[in-house]
Amino acid sequence: MLSKLDDDLDTQIRTLRRQYLSPSEAEGAIRKVIDAQLENAPLRVFDTTTGCLCDREARICAFNTSAKYKELLSFAMMHADRQTERIEEMVAMYFSCVMLSHRWEGREPLLHDIRDKVVYSLSPAGGITKLQSFCKIVRDAGYRWAWSDTCCIDKINNVELQESLNSMFVWYRNSALTIVYLSDVLPSSKPGALAESAWTTRGWTVGEFLAPKVIRFYQKDWTPYLDDHSPNHKESIAIMQELEGATGIDPGAIVAFRPGMAGAREKLRWASTRVTTLQEDIAYSLFGIFGITLPVIYGEKKHNALGRLLQEVIAQSGDISALDWVGKSSEFNSCLPADITSYKAPPSTLPSLSDGEMQTSVSSLRDAGAGEPASKLYTILDYISAPRFANRRLHLPCIAFPVTEIRRRSDHNQETQFTYGVKAAGLHDLLITTEDKLAQFSLAKRGRRSFLLVRPWNRNLLEMSDVVDDTESEEYRSAVGSPAHDSFSESSEENEPVHSESRSRALQLVVRLGQPFGAFLLAQRQGKEYTRIASDRDIIAQVRDMTSVHTMMDVRTLEIL
Repeated sequence: MLSKLDDDLDTQIRTLRRQYLSPSEAEGAIRKVIDAQLENAPLRVFDTTTGCLCDREARICAFNTSAKYKELLSFAMMHADRQTERIEEMVAMYFSCVMLSHRWEGREPLLHDIRDKVVYSLSPAGGITKLQSFCKIVRDAGYRWAWSDTCCIDKINNVELQESLNSMFVWYRNSALTIVYLSDVLPSSKPGALAESAWTTRGWTVGEFLAPKVIRFYQKDWTPYLDDHSPNHKESIAIMQELEGATGIDPGAIVAFRPGMAGAREKLRWASTRVTTLQEDIAYSLFGIFGITLPVIYGEKKHNALGRLLQEVIAQSGDISALDWVGKSSEFNSCLPADITSYKAPPSTLPSLSDGEMQTSVSSLRDAGAGEPASKLYTILDYISAPRFANRRLHLPCIAFPVTEIRRRSDHNQETQFTYGVKAAGLHDLLITTEDKLAQFSLAKRGRRSFLLVRPWNRNLLEMSDVVDDTESEEYRSAVGSPAHDSFSESSEENEPVHSESRSRALQLVVRLGQPFGAFLLAQRQGKEYTRIASDRDIIAQVRDMTSVHTMMDVRTLEIL
């Protein structure tokens, strides 16, 4: 009937018509919001009022037969101009879900153990008891829907398993509440018990406490940890500080974490001490933290799973901090580590320059006539392409220093690792320890295999060199006021400041390149490909003479296998 009023000749009637929705229009508007809400919700959850598992359609059916739905339908029909906001609010409230974060122990109930059964009616033992208590806690907190990774995923269905593992971070992110169950924390425990819980050592739990906005910790008897009955333990300074001590993650990051590629090296460090039952999960558990989706391939082994993850991070972000590790190389690519534990040690802290030291160094370079080559180097580095990583091949832009000599140091105590004295053109001599046996050579006796020490190129160095130094600015100001300056052409007056600033940026860049840096030792294979020689400690190199800018001009993009 309402649709007939759409074409009424009376303007007032048409205006009045737009304030109302027909039943079918209201139902369609509500269903659209429901579909959007459930798009980022678990595929299967417990109905805590009945103890039964429900898929998405079952949840929708429960809503459509509820009093809340009838109330919402009536409101939407009568208030077309305000229906969207109200629908979204009520749908979000009704379908809000509580997630469980816990440590698997013994035999946990799987989907086939629970399907078509009432969880409250099952014999309370082991994982069933935990599941029953969880559902009761959720129900008593006023929430209808609850999710546990043990039995809410059909692990036999590969399509569902793929979707679930790639979506779990989002599910935790969108949860109304995440309950962390600490089965090894006894009732009335003192502060510090959380940090000692095995839950803090598991791989998947990193994302499970980073993703949610609201989280609560429960002890073995399902009472709140430290008797803290506040609605959100992320607002507890004491608990967050304890979690920081256990995980090494700053409380600010825990409370306001955002998934993505930023800070890749630090996120890898967070996971470096974690363990998982299945070796591939140490990589899969990080998919959501980095905000990426990749195939889940159990049986591929951890080096391949971690390799695919790191390849994707570098390929999407261009961030090469993931190449900063010590340990053994991966079979996936020699520039990547074989194990996540290689990120446990934080990156080496290299010395930084004060403003005064920068000014002094820039002046020295200018006095040495390094301005022109510095500008040329700046231009080369500014135009070099970003790192590319695909099909296990890394294309890495870098500054290369050819190795001129490798000599093994005699040490009878070294059975599995060897120390070599390495000389490279333009660099100070250095020692490198590795498990690889390297062929010794010198300028007088060249080897069959050539080596490079390289500085991986980081574009952030260009962005750091964006301040005109005081000396150059003062010189320019003096020149402007001098008689000689009056004879400059108008074109010179316009271009001089730009030239001065760009020259200053170039000199600052050279100063930064002259500081110690983390280097890679690369060995050339047949053709133009290279492999990285792994070391058990950081290789810290430094140019011998900063004023010899030509020694830093060998800029290349190398293909590393």
